[in-house]
Amino acid sequence: MKKPLVLVDRSVKINAEVYQEKIVRDVLLPWVAENFASGPLASGRRTSRHLSPDLNPMDFAVWGYLQQKVSSKSHQGLNALKASLQNAWDDIDVTFLRPTVMSVEKRLKACIAAKGAFFEHLFG
Repeated sequence: MKKPLVLVDRSVKINAEVYQEKIVRDVLLPWVAENFASGPLASGRRTSRHLSPDLNPMDFAVWGYLQQKVSSKSHQGLNALKASLQNAWDDIDVTFLRPTVMSVEKRLKACIAAKGAFFEHLFG
């Protein structure tokens, strides 16, 4: 089960506040509540720092895959590009996403060890 793909208008500057409000509060928390109603995440009201876009699996794994799939053809406008992204997202099987999600703990530990500095080089 995948969360919905969220496309943000190009004029929006994504910072921690926007990410927490537009992505976490408006999309992720309702999705978690719907899909994991009895779990501890469903009742969370506070957004923790670990939900920062800096550690988001979409940023370090999935966007590259989506870019490869979508950029293989030209698009006749923004709506066509959005539709192509949505189709590529819908085609991703959860078996592709599982290792990415499972690597988050390792990435968090690397981030802590690097004291928040760049740590991508640790994953060779």
